[in-house]
Amino acid sequence: MKKWFILLYGIVNYLLFVGVCLYAVGFLGNFGVPRGIDGPVNSPLLVALVINLLLVTLFGLQHSVMARPAFKQWWTKFVPEPIERSTYVLFSNLALVLLFWQWRPIGGILWDVQQPVLRVALWSLFGLGWMTILASTWLINHFDLFGLRQVWLHFQGRPYTSLPFATPGLYRYVRHPLYVGWLLAFWATPTMGLAHFAFAVGMTVYILIAIQYEERDLVRFHGDRYESYRRRVPMLIPGLGTARNVPKESGHSSGVHPVKRG
Repeated sequence: MKKWFILLYGIVNYLLFVGVCLYAVGFLGNFGVPRGIDGPVNSPLLVALVINLLLVTLFGLQHSVMARPAFKQWWTKFVPEPIERSTYVLFSNLALVLLFWQWRPIGGILWDVQQPVLRVALWSLFGLGWMTILASTWLINHFDLFGLRQVWLHFQGRPYTSLPFATPGLYRYVRHPLYVGWLLAFWATPTMGLAHFAFAVGMTVYILIAIQYEERDLVRFHGDRYESYRRRVPMLIPGLGTARNVPKESGHSSGVHPVKRG
């Protein structure tokens, strides 16, 4: 492929991902988008539950399977290596768009907080979740995570090099701040409909399973350095363990490289 086409491919997929993420904010918050997660019921309950389960499962499989080293080794026989990550981003975009498009509200309210201070607090946690997601990607090299660094290096005729292991910022206190952000975005809401609750449960289960596979790959790649990090720093909840005493590692990314997070 021509270098300019590869660069354009990476940029377009990245911009599409930005758009999809912005839509996801409105989708989970039930504002500013045509179809929120708790819209009007339009399917029988059983049908809605099955479809929603399939959508979450499809997203989870795409996000995890395509991130595994064995799949990447096979996949790059067909997809040029400089666009492997951008193609992963493309398929993530498609999986999310399908989920937004085909998601079935099921009605019912699990909780509806009306007290003004509590509502503001929950919306603040919702916003904090999205800010944590964004901050976490910058800490581990935002452009590498979404494939832009790979296509830019290829455009310049320079080889790709994996980023070194490091534990900057939030990664000194939890091993997976990106997932912490997602969990806040999924669960922090003043009004929790049943469809939203089912989505949050499904995605939480996916995250807890995905972490096990991801950490297995990280241990395989980084060895004792990641094992030591895992012993010292809690997985998701700050303060469980001795995270406050973990010294900052050198470098500019975390152990998610080259095993990328979804």
